[in-house]
Amino acid sequence: MKKLILALIVLAFASQDILIAQEKKIDNKEFTTVVEVKTTPVKDQQSTGTCWCFATTSFIETELLRLGAPELDLSEMYTVRLAYTQKAERYFRLHGMGNYSEGGQAHDVINVVKKYGFVPQNVYAGNQYGSKYHIHQEMVKSTKAMLDEIVKNPNKKITPVWLPSLNGVLDTYLGKVPTKFEYDGKEYTPQNFVEEMGFNTNDYVELTSYSHHPFYQLVDLEIPDNWSNDMYYNLPIDELMDVMNYALNNGYSVCWDGDVSEKGFSHRKGYAILPAQVEKDMSNSEIAKWEDDVKNKSDKDTESLKEPKVTQQMRQATFNDYETTDDHLMHLTGIVKDQNGTLYYKTKNSWAADSNKFGGYLNMSEAYVRLKTIAIMVHKDAIPQDLRKKLGL
Repeated sequence: MKKLILALIVLAFASQDILIAQEKKIDNKEFTTVVEVKTTPVKDQQSTGTCWCFATTSFIETELLRLGAPELDLSEMYTVRLAYTQKAERYFRLHGMGNYSEGGQAHDVINVVKKYGFVPQNVYAGNQYGSKYHIHQEMVKSTKAMLDEIVKNPNKKITPVWLPSLNGVLDTYLGKVPTKFEYDGKEYTPQNFVEEMGFNTNDYVELTSYSHHPFYQLVDLEIPDNWSNDMYYNLPIDELMDVMNYALNNGYSVCWDGDVSEKGFSHRKGYAILPAQVEKDMSNSEIAKWEDDVKNKSDKDTESLKEPKVTQQMRQATFNDYETTDDHLMHLTGIVKDQNGTLYYKTKNSWAADSNKFGGYLNMSEAYVRLKTIAIMVHKDAIPQDLRKKLGL
């Protein structure tokens, strides 16, 4: 009996390895792994607009694995809680003209970690309001209403307790942030826990690719969720793709910010493609016609269309007319190819492991990523040496 049980266990592990190595079928597509970076389990952002924190926290957890740290489940809500205070202060300084919402960018997480550190999930759950899942709508509406009342004070005599009052509301919803905690029998502050795990916030940069800014320079990317006006290195799209490919092929993952509103994006089906009719640079009118044609086709017809060759001009056109917006952040953890040899990026989403049949992952085609990427975050060493030199890194 013991031998039978042992044989079954061995068979189970062998079968798992075979499944990973074999082609993975998604609908009518078959995917084979080219390269995959070890990462942590898929999480669920639930009813919050905090994909920016879930994607970047997954990215940090994966970096810690690469750096030799133990596998950690870090608290997203610890970061979110402290980011709200930073957003509130900036909103106040801009007299209510800034962005105070649930959205954000990858650098928001890095900025919080740099100043306040990070903590394990079991140290800070970030839910004091009795719900079984995270939901921030009421909290954000109420704190924004407070801020709007404060900044429009006709007497211009703002009391010095406005920020502690607002923080009190945030603490009521999410909980007070810890200053000390225990991990593996040792006491840490959130800041020295980061040091102990070997994570250096200065090693990470964001990159984008838009021609209305000069290339190879730091630029202020004009997207609403860049509320802090952080800077991005601007590269031509071919070189931005080189960074992603180089990173993934050398054991680094990529934090990805982009547009997921296209007809060809389907988390349920497990892939994102960019259907098109033409294979040339397109003007705004051509893009509009292309999109109209795609809308009039069935899903089956759309999937059969050959993907376009995405150019810098197409990227700029779709950014200029709001066809490409920063809808969502996710985490690129590998490269796969379909039965036709088309490359896709294995993408870890934050909509729960049971949100589709593929464990919460999807594969985004190379064309989709070329057109719909707003920005990425990577370790500096994940950038090819020649590009690092161009950027002065």
